[in-house]
Amino acid sequence: METDVRRNPALLKLDLYCKGMRLDDSCLVRKDGGREVLRTRAGLGSGLELILPGGLWTNVPVTEKFAAASPYVLHRALDHYEIRRHIGRGPGETVAPVRLAPRPSWYDRTTSTGKPMTRIGTLQGTYLGVYPARVCEYWLEKPKSNCHFCSVGLILEADAAPEKSVDEVLEVVHAARQESGITYVDFNTGHYEGDVYLDILEPYIRRIKRETGLLVGIQTPPHRDLRRYEEMRALGVNRVSFCFEIFDRRIFSEVCPGKHDEYGLDHYLRAVEYCARMAPQGDRHEPWVSNGEVIAGLEPPASTVAAIDWITSVGAVPTVCVFRPLAGTDMQDAPPPKTEDLVPVFRRLYEACMERDLPIGAAPNVHVSLVLLPEECRWFVDRPARYFRKAMRVRALRAGLRPRLLP
Repeated sequence: METDVRRNPALLKLDLYCKGMRLDDSCLVRKDGGREVLRTRAGLGSGLELILPGGLWTNVPVTEKFAAASPYVLHRALDHYEIRRHIGRGPGETVAPVRLAPRPSWYDRTTSTGKPMTRIGTLQGTYLGVYPARVCEYWLEKPKSNCHFCSVGLILEADAAPEKSVDEVLEVVHAARQESGITYVDFNTGHYEGDVYLDILEPYIRRIKRETGLLVGIQTPPHRDLRRYEEMRALGVNRVSFCFEIFDRRIFSEVCPGKHDEYGLDHYLRAVEYCARMAPQGDRHEPWVSNGEVIAGLEPPASTVAAIDWITSVGAVPTVCVFRPLAGTDMQDAPPPKTEDLVPVFRRLYEACMERDLPIGAAPNVHVSLVLLPEECRWFVDRPARYFRKAMRVRALRAGLRPRLLP
């Protein structure tokens, strides 16, 4: 494995997640067409969107406390931006030229109801992320039982409308498709009494599929009746993600009290496995994937590796996030994980997906800034050539999985 971040973009992406970055006074992000910093997702999004060498998109922490001590600094040169590494005084060494993730023109527009489009949905990398409903009810309980790393209650107060109508969301979807070339829309909800989250999402999914044919993913708590996911697939849903966050049962109960009391870790795992078994069904133009999502840095690395092995063993694809102590959350003062501790985790993510022939990287034009994608983790493998044939099979699968986009 290449251990120099100047020659390993995945290692640089991971190191930036763990260390954050400072902005030099020369940076003019908005003026130069970049995206302003927005809180975009419960436990992850708070940073500046950049495109690293190798075409890796990332969301770099810049506002959290730990970022103030980062050796990485973003500088604006004459005709480009670059990340420099500063150790002590002096100009620092250039680590990598980078590009600002482009800020689309629709970010400056409002919907027909007068709401800023960015309060309806935002780009996360190259896909559109939407939190369509009210705040997760764990934030409303007394005492609160929200996950301690989560900032979704803060997000919806600051940067998002509390509820979005189907018409408002479709206005933004059409704008993002026409101007940003999105191929995928991801919906995220919290916990609501009565397991109504799938009912809430259904009208949005119907309209998007009928009017655009775009790929659609949903991230919700696991419904008690797992047969509901067969209905979701029949509607055209392409991805279901279950964020159980932590594989260690004791830590899960401590960090995610609402999820522990309401559903329990076992039901999350049952949902991941149930949906993974649905994969062989359906039209090849409507791909299907079940994700189990965990957060590296909230439990020992060995436990996260065990989660990866379990998720891939049932035919699901792991989504492995890096813990970010977001400002205002219960864990804002917790230390971020160390890069060297997480390299084996992300190495195992790629190896486990390859060993199981899982369809990683199959979605067209989907670059994710908030996590390291499994296919990006090939940069952590010592001998990536041993997976060459498997990678070719995945590439062939990707070529055949094209969404049936409508005019």
